Amino acid sequence: MLYLLGEQDRIVGISGFTTRPSIARREKPKVSAFTSAKIDKILELRPDLVFGFSDLQADIAASLIRAGIEVHIFNQRSITQVLGMIATVGCLVGASEKSAKLIAELENTISQAQITASGLTIKPKVYFEEWDEPIMCSIRWAMELIEIAGGVDCFPELSHLQSAKNRVIQAWQVIERQPDIIIGSWCGKKFQPSKVIQREGWDSIPAVKNGFVREIKSVDILQPGPSLITHGLNQVQSIIQEWNRFITGKQG
Repeated sequence: MLYLLGEQDRIVGISGFTTRPSIARREKPKVSAFTSAKIDKILELRPDLVFGFSDLQADIAASLIRAGIEVHIFNQRSITQVLGMIATVGCLVGASEKSAKLIAELENTISQAQITASGLTIKPKVYFEEWDEPIMCSIRWAMELIEIAGGVDCFPELSHLQSAKNRVIQAWQVIERQPDIIIGSWCGKKFQPSKVIQREGWDSIPAVKNGFVREIKSVDILQPGPSLITHGLNQVQSIIQEWNRFITGKQG
């Protein structure tokens, strides 16, 4: 976010999970993981403000607050909330005009994707898998990307639930919903399509039979910032458009 706003000089430390932009890993000290942090190293950097994400970082935030550091923890789960996060970051660092411009660009990307999706004659059912052990279906923003791109999420009733443990499902439930497309993005490890298609009974799923089991890297779709729209959305749309051409050709 701060690099996109041209405010990267403000950054004194980053998470070791930072991947975009790649230059950040070369320029900035790594002082935390995701659910743990080197509190002493952060304090040595004397930050005016620490940004964090989700309830999973509550303990880190508490330790920093006790040490007298100002902390802002975001907890965005939807595309609307992601855009709100961008506006808030822009406001906090005195870059409101630049953040407003970025939001407008992202909203335009979404609108263009919706226009493209409106041309689809059939909406595919899409199963998004965030984790495999246990099997976990899509978080809310992934469901929304699927819908923007012209698909129908297989588990919309679960995608709105904030806690990951509430999105755990059984393999038979996926078979029951018969998705046309399976998109995998295992947070923190490489998605293995071969492992997925070998699950018992999954050979009956249209996505498996037609070869539409695909990966989107977690850095592109599981980090709830601008990359969801700049990198994740176009990949979801590309997969759905490819499926539509396949089905149209098959029917023809």
